[in-house]
Amino acid sequence: MQKLIGKTIVITGGAQGLGRALSIRASKEGANVAIGDFNIEGAQQTANMVDNAIAHKMDVTDFDSCQKLMDTAYEAFGSIDVLVCNAAILLSGAIEELASADWKKVIEVNLCGFYNTAKAAVPYLRKSKGANIIQINSKSGKKGSLKNSAYSASKFGGIGLVQSLALELAPSQIRINAICPGNLLDSPLWQNSLFAQYAKNQGITEQEVREKYIAQVPLGRSCQYEDVENLFVFLASDDAGYITGQALNVTGGQQMT
Repeated sequence: MQKLIGKTIVITGGAQGLGRALSIRASKEGANVAIGDFNIEGAQQTANMVDNAIAHKMDVTDFDSCQKLMDTAYEAFGSIDVLVCNAAILLSGAIEELASADWKKVIEVNLCGFYNTAKAAVPYLRKSKGANIIQINSKSGKKGSLKNSAYSASKFGGIGLVQSLALELAPSQIRINAICPGNLLDSPLWQNSLFAQYAKNQGITEQEVREKYIAQVPLGRSCQYEDVENLFVFLASDDAGYITGQALNVTGGQQMT
């Protein structure tokens, strides 16, 4: 049974990876989907894969750009019911090596971008019954990550923003929660970037990086897109109507608090 029939869902960072997977799953569940991404070609490719979807170029670090995405989504579908704040970047390195400008860039995209997007969406969400916001966070938002201070700091901050906005928006019956996935080791992000980054930072091979992270998971496997999608559908649906201010782990037992 489709869980999101008739809902309009705005998803940032939908040009590839997890954002694309969430966009496809939202459509399969019956939702209209507005896909925002700086990579408009990739966003349009995602939109072409599903029914009832549009793509719009946007930059989460620019509030006006976020506002235009919301305006476009509302004009296209007549409502905004769910916002998924998925856009993020990861630049890692030891404190002596990671440039301050790169550290700041991660915060600007992952934390300030989350705030900008939510701020732009809230006026429209107030018009919707059962509206909610879902931030795609990380297990690194619960526990510090080796030589990954910018990303971890941005994700810790994201959970604080989730909790604060949950209190602020509750009187309007707008829920907000975070999903904290484990390591998506089979994703393009890991395959094309993170294995190489972490191997360099930690002085080990890429295969050893994979083995290291799998060994940390009690269930003994990598997190998959479907694992995240299943929780996303629940939180976006009316079934989660009494859940707000939470940061929920999808880590195979690696993170339990």
